[in-house]
Amino acid sequence: MTRSEIISQLKNYFRVEELVCPHTFDKFRDKSWQFLSTMYLHTLLVLRTEVLCAPMIMNDYVFGGKNTQRGLRCNLCPLVKDKTLKNQIYLSAHILGEGGDSVFAIKTGMTAAKARQLIKEKSHLLPYNVRIEKNVTWLHVDCYDTGVKVEEF
Repeated sequence: MTRSEIISQLKNYFRVEELVCPHTFDKFRDKSWQFLSTMYLHTLLVLRTEVLCAPMIMNDYVFGGKNTQRGLRCNLCPLVKDKTLKNQIYLSAHILGEGGDSVFAIKTGMTAAKARQLIKEKSHLLPYNVRIEKNVTWLHVDCYDTGVKVEEF
């Protein structure tokens, strides 16, 4: 599947402003897709359509919520800016367009723990190796490749 086909299909489930911070979207609008890796976008599509089969909520500021840093984070986002000001290295997948965080509407019955379990059970469907964050109330998935199909960290 080509990058443009992946993005075309993802647009059925996500608006780009759900996947990038408001700073990025305000400056680049629909061109913000360029900052998200093809591996991550393909993985996100497979998670949404084949593995989890449930709507994923990322940056909900688009819908009146308060979350703005669950997807791509730029240098102006507080999480990144604070690390820089403290002279701390910050190589999160969020700043490189390789990962993001999501939650699920209560009515879907999906939880972060259930999503992590499904990802492990259906790992053969994933197009790339992924990392998932354990013991948190959200689902973090990224495409940093540690040589393991599904690595929990």
